[in-house]
Amino acid sequence: MTIAIAGATGQLGRLVVAGLGARAPAAQIVALARDPGRAGDLGVPARLADYDRPETLAPALAGVESLLFISSNDVGRRLPQHDALIAAAQTAGVGRIVYTSLLHADVSAIGLGADHRHTEAAIAATGIPHVILRNGWYGENYAGAVAGALATGTLIGSAGAGRISAAARRDYADAAVAVLTAEGEDGRVYELAGDEAFTLAELAREIGRQTGRDIPYRDLPVADYAAALEGAGLPPAVAQMIAGWEVPIAADALFDEGRQLSALIGRPTATLAEMVAGLIAGG
Repeated sequence: MTIAIAGATGQLGRLVVAGLGARAPAAQIVALARDPGRAGDLGVPARLADYDRPETLAPALAGVESLLFISSNDVGRRLPQHDALIAAAQTAGVGRIVYTSLLHADVSAIGLGADHRHTEAAIAATGIPHVILRNGWYGENYAGAVAGALATGTLIGSAGAGRISAAARRDYADAAVAVLTAEGEDGRVYELAGDEAFTLAELAREIGRQTGRDIPYRDLPVADYAAALEGAGLPPAVAQMIAGWEVPIAADALFDEGRQLSALIGRPTATLAEMVAGLIAGG
């Protein structure tokens, strides 16, 4: 079986390639990348696959039995990019698609949900056997917030007391590897989230505990949080988008207690303490 990873040079893709490499011969793993030269250190064959150049996609998928379709991070262009890859998978005769979606994408009020709902429906319409991995928030998404808290002494956000069932990126990568190397998964939709939910106030307390400092959480109106993000250097549109996500997060849009992720990977997911330790060390 040939397994291809779309977005192989990204942070999640690299972890998946490494995980697959421990279970399958390198020759059976294909790294798809906009710049194959960046995949040279992955130790597997690499092919040119540029979402913005649709003509590169079907040739890159030739002979691929199973495709891990990591969603594009180009939010403004995501839908045409996703449509192009799905069409190419049909043309190339890909046998199965495993897609990384968003936790509770079918009902999520987070702005990202609409793109994922479109993509899930487009994959289903092809008739290609598929598995949907609805990934919750990555703990690493809070790298900037943790760095800001360490610099200013306060963690800021607009998520109120919303519970966030985040997990480490490695947890989600291990889930993708488990599905890609298993049989009988076609048609499954996994709601993947961390075992341990936390609020931003609890995140702030854990940062303080590990650093020996008093790090309070300050909940801001969305407009003020967007302004703070813009002041930290984010483009205005991006700052407003991220701040806007906090409203549904405050209503538990990122909370899940089904523990499907830990069941799939056969171990507990990273704890809040472990994720914070990694973010502090990485900063």
